[in-house]
Amino acid sequence: MAFSPPLHLAAFSCICFMLPVLAKLPRFQRQPKYDGSLSYLVIGDWGRQGQYNQSLVATQMGMIGEKLDIDFVISTGDNFYDDGIKGVNDPTFLESFSNIYTAKSLQKQWYSILGNHDYRGDALAELSPFLKKIDSRWFCMRSFILNTGIADFFFIDTTPFINHYFIDFEHTYDWRGVSPRKIYLNNLLKNFEKALKESTARWKIVVGHHPIKSISHHGDTPELIKHLVPILKENDVDMYINGHDHCLQHISSKDSPLLYITSGAGSKAWRGDIKECNHDVVKFFYDGQGFMSIQMTETDTEFAFYNVDGENIHRWRLTKPLHSST
Repeated sequence: MAFSPPLHLAAFSCICFMLPVLAKLPRFQRQPKYDGSLSYLVIGDWGRQGQYNQSLVATQMGMIGEKLDIDFVISTGDNFYDDGIKGVNDPTFLESFSNIYTAKSLQKQWYSILGNHDYRGDALAELSPFLKKIDSRWFCMRSFILNTGIADFFFIDTTPFINHYFIDFEHTYDWRGVSPRKIYLNNLLKNFEKALKESTARWKIVVGHHPIKSISHHGDTPELIKHLVPILKENDVDMYINGHDHCLQHISSKDSPLLYITSGAGSKAWRGDIKECNHDVVKFFYDGQGFMSIQMTETDTEFAFYNVDGENIHRWRLTKPLHSST
């Protein structure tokens, strides 16, 4: 059975001046700064009409964004609580996004993916290009690739991987464009792996909503460990970035350079439960609100976590030599 992209995604692709191609993830280009560097913020699990310190986090994002002269913002999903948006004219979009992230430095493109709470609403509306007419910063697709010169970003739709959502009778999920699930996931994994193998970028960053490894409320995600981890490690992915758990955390893989980074602290946090983790190395964990910044050059990537007061609470640097020693 051939895979055809949903009509709303095809329309979105046309607006972004590209033609949809079967068997490939949509691909978009963005130029780094004149010196080849890149700077951006990452936030997840935020959309609560400014409540649960969302507005305070947004204020600090604006100040850090100005200081770092950011190029864009990444959202790791669960953009609108509790049940996504009801349609393209739902005021929640303005109340939780446009009216909150008002700082001048945040008037940049936001590259967003869907979380499980977004799937509880009208997922097609959240993916609709009509929202871009309301706020030009908004860019949301299920899965896509962003090429920036020194780095390739692979955004992957993780919610359909999770078995629980397909037997969850308490909530309704918008699976239009996903069903039949098996075909959707098989195509997604095939295209995702192919794109990673073809990438020649210095840095490979994968962004999904659900954590692969986590010591927070939701813990590890077995479905992603099974389906994604082998692909990530085989293709030398540097970092997997996610939300879903409302915290900030940095976990290092014991058997590869791959890092698992959680930035899902955009609003409601402080859940207070921590799970033991014996299989990987927990470098940092913070159970409160905040966000992260990432600065990249050809040879260095530095990420930092900030709390709701804008304090830098964790910083880490990765280095790659320009030329191999072999």
